[in-house]
Amino acid sequence: MTEYLTADLPGIGGIMKESVEDFFVEELPLYLPSGEGEHLYLRLEKRGMSTFELVRQVGAALGVKEREIGYAGLKDARATTRQTLSLPGVSPETAQKLEIPGVTLLEASRHRNKLRLGHLAGNRFRIRLKQVAPQAKEKTKTILEVLSRRGVPNRFGIQRYGVLGNSHRIGGALLRRDFETALREVIGDPEKIDNPRWQEAARCFAASDLDGALAAFPPRFRDERRLLHALKRGETPQQALLALPRKLLNLYLSAWQSALFDQQVAARINELDRLRGGDLAMKHENGACFHVDDPAAEQPRADRLEISPTAPLFVRKVTPAQGEVGETERALLATEGLDVETFVVASGISLDGERRAMRVPIADATVTDDADDGLLVQFSLPKGSYATSVLAEIMK
Repeated sequence: MTEYLTADLPGIGGIMKESVEDFFVEELPLYLPSGEGEHLYLRLEKRGMSTFELVRQVGAALGVKEREIGYAGLKDARATTRQTLSLPGVSPETAQKLEIPGVTLLEASRHRNKLRLGHLAGNRFRIRLKQVAPQAKEKTKTILEVLSRRGVPNRFGIQRYGVLGNSHRIGGALLRRDFETALREVIGDPEKIDNPRWQEAARCFAASDLDGALAAFPPRFRDERRLLHALKRGETPQQALLALPRKLLNLYLSAWQSALFDQQVAARINELDRLRGGDLAMKHENGACFHVDDPAAEQPRADRLEISPTAPLFVRKVTPAQGEVGETERALLATEGLDVETFVVASGISLDGERRAMRVPIADATVTDDADDGLLVQFSLPKGSYATSVLAEIMK
């Protein structure tokens, strides 16, 4: 059950993402291209397409290897989004001929360096909510006013945990070297699967019928089929799993990190804007962290949303909080049956981590009526933060 910062304010219900036009997000660049250099920055609008698919199609169309294409952030596939890619060795004239269904080239300009993940200031959202409750506009304005004053809970949220909501459990099992559990979670629980063929494959797997599972899985389930073929060859669950793409395995580990972070946010939801002794606080202007020795002296800065308490994305080396806050962090890790020495699963399969602010500022938040029963909500968030955290507070 989700804990809300605005739990005392009623939500407006409603639905979102009925179409890709209902959810619009635009990257806010960290810097603008200089106009010269070997990399061509393409500002693109895409509809109903993931960033990975955009990179694949742009690379194929312009003759650039995917690994050479840079991007600052990953954008939702079920949305209309604007983001920038960088490509080496492509001329603006060639880029202007780009023709991909669902993709529009907005700008092309040169720059000296490749665009890297995280090279953005934030994102601007425009989201249409439909079938909302009565007085939805007034309720939303009140909630946005609270979030503007106290900050937005910096959750990762459900989109981080996969279609079955279990990616974090796979990651945790990998870290504990419980490969049989990880394998079962990847294939999925039949009772939680809607797709009929996937459900049948999961039932066959649970009954140790590998041939039946392979026959049921659609071809697009490439990773699941790869696991089953490996098991048929006599490989162990560990061997089968560790042969999956490194990117996928690291995604599972990242989901586990995210789940533990979200637990820490939930445990402190009513005082995300209050500092405690021993906290590691983050400066929002530059991301620098410092230990809070005197909470009362630092609290005015927190009240102005200049600084916020943090929680760890656990890794082998991450700066711990002190005092009771640090003890709470260590206790959470212990409940997972882990310690910091277990955070490398295999070569190339490990965790990157950091301190992450428990809340973030929201900017330029507005709400207007849209059609007969809907609202249009607009706001900006810093990089690494999710619109779903705002929508959860509004819609409940």
